[in-house]
Amino acid sequence: MARIKFESVGKHYPNGFVALENLNLDIADKEFLVLLGPSGCGKSTTLNMIAGLEDVTEGNLYFDNEVMNIVPPHKRDVAMVFQSYALYPNKTVYENIAFGLRMRKHPKDEVDRRVRDAARRLEIEPLLERRPDQLSGGQRQRVALGRAMVRQPAVFLMDEPLSNLDATLRISMRAEIKQLHQAMQTTFVYVTHDQAEALTLADRIVVMRSGVVQQIGKPDDIYERPRNMFVASFLGNPPINFMDGTLAMEGGRMVFRRGQLALTLPPHVAERVSGQAGRAVVLGIRAEDVASHSGESTDDCLQGRILSVLPVGSDQFLEVEVEGTKLFFRVGKEGQHKDGDNALLRVNLNRLHLFDKQDSQSLVW
Repeated sequence: MARIKFESVGKHYPNGFVALENLNLDIADKEFLVLLGPSGCGKSTTLNMIAGLEDVTEGNLYFDNEVMNIVPPHKRDVAMVFQSYALYPNKTVYENIAFGLRMRKHPKDEVDRRVRDAARRLEIEPLLERRPDQLSGGQRQRVALGRAMVRQPAVFLMDEPLSNLDATLRISMRAEIKQLHQAMQTTFVYVTHDQAEALTLADRIVVMRSGVVQQIGKPDDIYERPRNMFVASFLGNPPINFMDGTLAMEGGRMVFRRGQLALTLPPHVAERVSGQAGRAVVLGIRAEDVASHSGESTDDCLQGRILSVLPVGSDQFLEVEVEGTKLFFRVGKEGQHKDGDNALLRVNLNRLHLFDKQDSQSLVW
């Protein structure tokens, strides 16, 4: 069992810096939890607290029902994979993987069995006699994973383990890590600033900013129902488009109004902001939630001037100026778009996001 619970946990340094503020988080046994956010948001501090590498200065950290605040790292039954791999350069792959087991005085035959089993699962058996400087980045990462695997820990911690790999290799390693979690049936806590990793791997995501949790939820929930503008902007490629405007009642319908643009809000959104005409808001439109439109303009259309067209394989990115705001959209290649043309784009109104202008919180969450 490895249920981890943070109860009003904080990390305050003597110089007054607050790395983590009032963290309340319950990580289920065997869950794959991803801590997501920009540099300095507190995600690595959270991971290091679980490992015992950082002290808890406020609140309590539990493993199952045991308070772990002062339990030393070597008694926590956790294994950690670092961004830098942290392999011993003078040891072979076999020796690197076996090192922790040997330090814990495991029998020689058990060490050999665990090392070779991990190497087989990670497909690095032919590399066991090589040294780290003879390996590629992806191979080194597999060795680091193998060294953690053989420990058979209750908790598996990963601190941006794929950030040093190229884009193609990162994709394949994501799949391997997900398969590893399914095979090991162990609690995984994974730190990243890469939204694609978070959306691909996580059972749940914790989005953090400046030491404070912004939202916790399943990947689809966080992407589809962001709690505030920060969360909405951190997930999505290209990032979500924001446009300032006001709410208005026009012809018996609630609309988002900016200059000549008037988008009809869908019933579930209009109901939440009923009676709030004149309120300053920010509209959010994700890049994929529009389509090229060739007919007459309707109350679900945007009109603007195309500033640039960027082909990206099967799709194309359009940079469009709408009512003085530059927006980026991803559309299919069937549309004949050119720089300088006028664009007419139909918006999927049911996927609009609406935020308060003052506090950036979602009005429909």
